[in-house]
This record gives sequence, structure tokens and C-alpha cells, in this order.
Amino acid sequence: MSPLFYINGNFVPADQACVPAMDRGFLFGDGVYEVLAVIGGRLIEFERHAARLSRSLNEIGLTENPLPRERLLTVCRELISRAGLQEGSVYIQVTRGADTKRDFGFPTGVTPTVMLFTSEKNLLVNPLAERGVRVISVPDLRWQRRDIKSVSLLAQVLAKQQAQSRGGFEALMVDTHGVVTEGASSSALLVNAAGEIVVRPLSHDILSGCTRAAVLELAHQRSMSVVERTFTLDECRQASEVILTSALHFVLPVIDLDDQPIGDGRPGPICAALRERYLRHALASAL
Repeated sequence: MSPLFYINGNFVPADQACVPAMDRGFLFGDGVYEVLAVIGGRLIEFERHAARLSRSLNEIGLTENPLPRERLLTVCRELISRAGLQEGSVYIQVTRGADTKRDFGFPTGVTPTVMLFTSEKNLLVNPLAERGVRVISVPDLRWQRRDIKSVSLLAQVLAKQQAQSRGGFEALMVDTHGVVTEGASSSALLVNAAGEIVVRPLSHDILSGCTRAAVLELAHQRSMSVVERTFTLDECRQASEVILTSALHFVLPVIDLDDQPIGDGRPGPICAALRERYLRHALASAL
């Protein structure tokens, strides 16, 4: 299935999708984005993603959201329907728009550029969830407002490429103190020897992951022990389990970090339980 695009009010096929060369998203990375999973033609975690999109827009000074909740839901549903998408994703991007000149300061009288497109992908059946994934560690080279889901993703691109070149799936980003921030495109959790789920508290240092939030909520509901604190790369190496959460892979077990096995080198029971519970929640709450 070819992607179907929505650009500034128009639904167009991929070969007709275009934005102006002077768009600030292209020139400066001046924009934000979201990715929503679609299963059975319905949107997963829509409320959390819509709220985060609104927050990101506010944080970069785009206070007049061109995609408030009801409008976003309407556009997403029509895009999914027109594309005939049953399983995959909807990508959403809003930039400050196109100006007549390249200037760092915010332009006036410019309309934001709104773009969405569909992608087909198997989500429910994921071999990576069964066999686990290998990850590598990399220095976190990003700016200091990682809580904004910015389209400026060069550091993550380089980290992902480094992981792939070493046969890995994901890169864990680590600050100068040896503390893990998050994955290049995921949130990171660990399970320690005491069976506690350890997760870094939200701050400007990490993105507020929508799947992460749902997983932690489910863990609390089932009286699983959750500790919010920072943790180091060494703690990950000694952990019983390391777990990744993300919008399209949901909950994945890490079995190897920097060519060293995590635990016994196999997916762990807590990750499996969280994935099962999350999928039940996601399907029940899909819009």
C-alpha cells in the first residue's frame, strides 16, 4: 500500500505530496511531530499523542494549534479511511510554515504547514518481541529540550545508524555522567534484582513517552513495584531485564547491551507481562 498524504487540507498520493522549499521545517527543523499506531483501522493512544502534540507546539511558540483534538481526530480518521489502512501508523508533522526569506527569527503572517501520512506495518505480530533485541550505548549529543518532540533528529539518526552498523536494533543514549537518558527512538526501563521496575523521571532531559506512560500506569494498577529515578549504564548491564517502549514497537525486551547479555540473554517475564497487558489496554481504548 502506497502512503497517502494530507497536506494543508488536501489528501494526495505520495507522488504528488510536496511542501515549499522555504518551509522552516526543512530549513531549520522548526517543527514538531507525532507518530500514532493504527490497529484494525483505529488509533492507539490517541489522547496522549494529541496532548503531547499540543504541548510541543506550545513549547516552540506555536500557540494556535492547527490540529486541536477534534480536528486531529477527524483528519486522522479520514486519512485512515481513504488509505484503507488497517495496521500501521499515521505520521503527523506541524512546522512554523514557509517564509519568503531565510531568517532565524519567527516570521509573522505565516501559516503553519500541516502534514500527515500513512504507513503500512505489522504491529501486533512482532518477532522482536519474541526473541528480544540487541542495543548499543552511545553518548547523548542532543540539545537540552528533549521533552519537545522536535523534527530535529540528526543525533538520533546518527545513533540509530551506529546501532545498525553494529548489528543492533536501538541505541541507548548516555550522558557525560554515565546516566542513561533514553533510546534513540524509545523510552528505557530496567528491572533490578529486587524485581523493581526502574524508570527515569520526566524532565527536560527526556521525551514523555506515550507508551511509557501507559505501561507505568498499568504497572501501578497491578501493584507492580515502580521506582522513578535515574539509572546508569552499569545498572543496565547488571539488570535482570531492560525494556524499551515506543509507539510502534510497544514493549520490547533487550537481551544484549554492547555485546553483553542482559540477565540470561532471553526475554524476561516482566517485559512479557507488560507487553501483554499493554496490548489489551491499547486495543480496548483505541479510537
